Amino acid sequence: MTQTAWNTVKAPHEGGSGAAFELFFGYPDEAAFARTVEQLADDHVASGIARRDRTLWGPAAEDESGKRLAWVSLSETSRPLVDEIVTLRAELHGKGLTRVVLCGMGGSSLAPEVICGAAGVDLDVLDSSDPDFVRTALESRLAETVVVVSSKSGGTVETDSQRRAFEKAFTDAGIDPAERIVVVTDPGSPLEEQSRASGYRVFLADPEVGGRYSALTAFGLVPSGLAGADIGALLDEAEAIRPALESDSVDNPGLRLGGLLGAANRAGVDKVVLANSGAAYAGFGDWAEQLIAESTGKDGQGILPVVVDRLDAPNFTPSTTDEVLATFGPTFVFGGDLRPASGWGVHVDAPLGAQMLLWEYATAVAGRVIGINPFDQPDVESAKQAARDMLDGGGSSPTPLFVEGPVTVYASSGWLPPEVTSVAAAVTALLADVDSTHGYVAVQAYLDRHRDAELASVRDQLAVRTGRPVTFGWGPRFLHSTGQYHKGGPATGVYLQVTGDPLADLAVPDRPFTFQEFLTAQAVGDGQVLADKGRPVLRLHVSSPADLDAVREALG
Repeated sequence: MTQTAWNTVKAPHEGGSGAAFELFFGYPDEAAFARTVEQLADDHVASGIARRDRTLWGPAAEDESGKRLAWVSLSETSRPLVDEIVTLRAELHGKGLTRVVLCGMGGSSLAPEVICGAAGVDLDVLDSSDPDFVRTALESRLAETVVVVSSKSGGTVETDSQRRAFEKAFTDAGIDPAERIVVVTDPGSPLEEQSRASGYRVFLADPEVGGRYSALTAFGLVPSGLAGADIGALLDEAEAIRPALESDSVDNPGLRLGGLLGAANRAGVDKVVLANSGAAYAGFGDWAEQLIAESTGKDGQGILPVVVDRLDAPNFTPSTTDEVLATFGPTFVFGGDLRPASGWGVHVDAPLGAQMLLWEYATAVAGRVIGINPFDQPDVESAKQAARDMLDGGGSSPTPLFVEGPVTVYASSGWLPPEVTSVAAAVTALLADVDSTHGYVAVQAYLDRHRDAELASVRDQLAVRTGRPVTFGWGPRFLHSTGQYHKGGPATGVYLQVTGDPLADLAVPDRPFTFQEFLTAQAVGDGQVLADKGRPVLRLHVSSPADLDAVREALG
């Protein structure tokens, strides 16, 4: 195991009581890490980000970065939203509307989910096209429900479909949707015009902030504040760390974290394993996953986040030599028998608002070190278009290779030997394609993530079985995060899709497709885009949710 040297950087709260943040950095090559951070400081990268310097990521990135840097000052510019949101919450509670449902995808849903989880308040996040998942959201406490519809572009099909379903449910129940629907979108989007015409309450987000950097915009604050989170305190936490992040100093935590991720990546350590070390915000790994993967996974490069649910999970304990180990929370866990196999590691102890702004800075910095534009997502649209083509009849429906019991097997062409005729053998063949030094396995489950949550345990099983990093993502929400990395990052992954028939399908009001048809189109479309890029894809389709045991058995 590579020897790791550790150092720390921290800053006190104003008034000197405790630490506003504390970071420990581990590295096997102190000189390389130091050179990276010193160069970033000498190039005035931190102050450049703070003043929205579009040139920091090269000429090709200037157009996109020039309109995606307003997140740096959100701890100040989002302040006026707080009172408006708190007032609306009191108004809604006065009407007995105590349940908040969020319809959104990617950055629009993951930030509120972790903010509300940290605050201990309830928020029902509807970020799926699975008909059983959607139906449950529609049928739960509708009389007490207010719905937040969040879409930056206003054209996200998942969110549009969910909005239509709730409008119908409210109308069928004799409830005016205008009394129950709150919309968050960018100024001038089709959703803004439509929502104002419908009489909905509309919050406009800053259009110069990309979705995955939008935690402290209206996209993060509106649903979280309506659910009862202290969003003012969240902004205070971000503001407290902001001066340190804007400083062109080698002690800048954003330069050091971003520099470490970038330097490790250049050394061939191209994955980061994210683990909670006692923090109260367990969902932070999922939020950081979409930030890092979608920002860095392009041009054949990138950092693959691997989220684990505990410190003794495989890929963290033990780790592999192509992984940075990263923990967030109050407890420093490294030392003794727990050391990164690569030598690269980081521990971050900071309040949630500070963590969010820190990781946003660090991701932008890592993009500069790696040499990519951290603000675009060139491969996300390809999966969306493939799904639209399927729904429009322009895509070809795949032919199953074989059926074994309740499992129907599909595979992209070229990699699965023709003699394979069992589910277990197909899985074995897929895993045999995993490169032993830089390969990874991505499990993608297009199912009900609450009802079928137990399936996520196969991540650990496959990590033990292969000895390689394994990610697990719920479809379609991962398409808005790691989906970019899968198609734009290094061609080192193999992909296992799990799909299934629902208990019952559900119509999308005033659209020519159902939720299940749309979900299937998303899975098939993304699988085809991956296959076109030469990635091995295996899809296991079950006849009913009860048949998932057969899949778990084949993966064990």
